[in-house]
Amino acid sequence: MKININAIYISEGHNYRGRHEIGSLDFPIIEKENIKCIESKGIVGDRFYDLKEDFKGQITFFDCAVYDALSQEVKGEYPISAVRRNVMTQGVDLNSLIGKEFSINGVKFRGSEECAPCYWMDEACGEGAEDFLKGRGGLRARILTSGELKVGENQLELLD
Repeated sequence: MKININAIYISEGHNYRGRHEIGSLDFPIIEKENIKCIESKGIVGDRFYDLKEDFKGQITFFDCAVYDALSQEVKGEYPISAVRRNVMTQGVDLNSLIGKEFSINGVKFRGSEECAPCYWMDEACGEGAEDFLKGRGGLRARILTSGELKVGENQLELLD
């Protein structure tokens, strides 16, 4: 089946993780045309690269249709990168990939869980974003084989 990758983002540092009641940081979000996915480690240059063994969120995916709906609900002025997910997709129900192995243009992944939103979403996107994104915050996945993802039309294959 087809999956469109509309945008890809990485960040070298954490703006929110471990920052409870301290305030956010300001590591930039970098837009990329392609990324290198490394088996069991993550995305080269991203803040979660080689974070810990068997990390569930070596790569994250987010549905552009959810962003469009969120923009209508929250009515905020923010780019899609504000949700701080790596790969912005169109054409696939990401929740259907939880617990499944799949490949995008030959790079294999295992969907591990929903990328659940936290209270920082209200700061990043606008009041009510956290509640709106519950159940549709994106997909966290493990990288099973190394390879490259690129912006554009791609082929997704379910492997199990």
